[in-house]
Amino acid sequence: MTVETMTPHTDLLSALGIEALNRGAFCGEWLPTKGPEVVSIDPSTGLEIGRVTTATAEDYERVVSVTVEAFKEWRTWPAPRRGEIVRLVAEELRKHKDELGRLVTLEMGKILSEGLGEVQEMIDMADFSVGLSRQLYGLSMHSERAEHRMYEQWHPLGPVGIISAFNFPVAVWSWNAFVAAVCGDSMIWKPSEKTPLTAVAVTHIAGRVLAENDAPPIFNLLVGDRHQVGEPLTHDKRMPLVSATGSTNMGRAVGQAVAKRLGRSLLELGGNNAIVVMDDADLDLALRAVLFGAVGTAGQRCTSTRRLFLQKGIAQEMKDRLVAAYGSISIGDPMDPAILMGPLVDKRAVDDMMGALDKVREQGGRVLYGGNAKSDRGGFFVEPTLVEATPDMPITCDETFAPILYLFEFETLDEAIERHNAVPQGLSSAIFTLNMRSAERFLAAGGSDCGIANVNIGTSGAEIGGAFGGEKETGGGREAGSDSWKAYMRRQTCTLNYGDELPLAQGVEFKV
Repeated sequence: MTVETMTPHTDLLSALGIEALNRGAFCGEWLPTKGPEVVSIDPSTGLEIGRVTTATAEDYERVVSVTVEAFKEWRTWPAPRRGEIVRLVAEELRKHKDELGRLVTLEMGKILSEGLGEVQEMIDMADFSVGLSRQLYGLSMHSERAEHRMYEQWHPLGPVGIISAFNFPVAVWSWNAFVAAVCGDSMIWKPSEKTPLTAVAVTHIAGRVLAENDAPPIFNLLVGDRHQVGEPLTHDKRMPLVSATGSTNMGRAVGQAVAKRLGRSLLELGGNNAIVVMDDADLDLALRAVLFGAVGTAGQRCTSTRRLFLQKGIAQEMKDRLVAAYGSISIGDPMDPAILMGPLVDKRAVDDMMGALDKVREQGGRVLYGGNAKSDRGGFFVEPTLVEATPDMPITCDETFAPILYLFEFETLDEAIERHNAVPQGLSSAIFTLNMRSAERFLAAGGSDCGIANVNIGTSGAEIGGAFGGEKETGGGREAGSDSWKAYMRRQTCTLNYGDELPLAQGVEFKV
């Protein structure tokens, strides 16, 4: 790779410690990796940004060994001290928010406000975790035996494997890493090979904070493919938990491998998210939510809106308004603040979208707007697409990671809920209505079967305070807020006898 290739972005990359050729294994130090090079591509131009040499089997073993040893020390640090380290990482992220947000946009292709927002999400996640470090509560229970005290406590679990996807190249790592860190765990990050530079940049920041504070190397990195890193990580008994974000097929492989060795897996997989719009909805509000949900990140969020159910009374009006709004979406360089939709991540993503639209036409769907790749420029740009669909189209049950929105009409809320739930995925869902009964029906048992259910907000943009995740083929995992920290710890029930008798539970007598 030549320096000229990187000239437009040299200052940005240098500010984050990134070079023309980077190493892909870190465990308190950068190892001299000699695996095949991964090339990072700017999806808005198709041009090379930089390269990372991937980890070998020898690198893998070195990183895992260091991570295991780091856990032995880190678990002895008081949780508030662990939280202080996470706070210091957040301070460094604040200092580098602009550069790191720009790198997310450069390497992944989401618009700049989303790139900056992703870094802010890391900062928010760190702040949440710092508070959590003083709230890792256990319960106290009343014993049935006299002069006994019974309670539960939580201990650090062990080294954690984190497998992240390209669409949120840094935020999803933070959901796991910061919570795991305050819980007392060390970790190894396997990032997407489509976005390795953001992972290298974040690891530079986190590793520097650890070194400056004499903390053990808990934030470690392995860049590599499924064979060199992914499969060894999922099969490794030294990793009691593997958290994986990606496709349902990937999740099945991870879940089966980890379960076979009786480990834990935390799976955040595919979504096929829907919004239901009732006749009494605030259509202005609904329109804005649908646009961001379907077009934001070029449809490459796991929470992207992919299906829209319109009650017949407002269906035609919403279709007309959507077609007009889609026609005003600015598509182009995601660094430009005036742009609302950037590119897809690579050519394969474009081909997958075009293939899905071929199936749409074969299955009787009608394209109302868009449907084409934009070949008049470099990069991997497409038109956001509206499809008038019918419930019997198999393609609408698949997750196509692209800005395709399927439109359906319905008569009653019960009909909408039944069709809403009739897909394999169960991540995020929303209803727009001003009727309290309709809203509560959607949220009640027998309503939305998703892990996330919203009223009068869209399917995307979850806050870190709530547990994030879904059901069915979405994997059942939960990350970020609420009590998701429990996934990163092990529970221990303790009974303390402070008397001079030894009564048995349930009145059992055993006299010798």
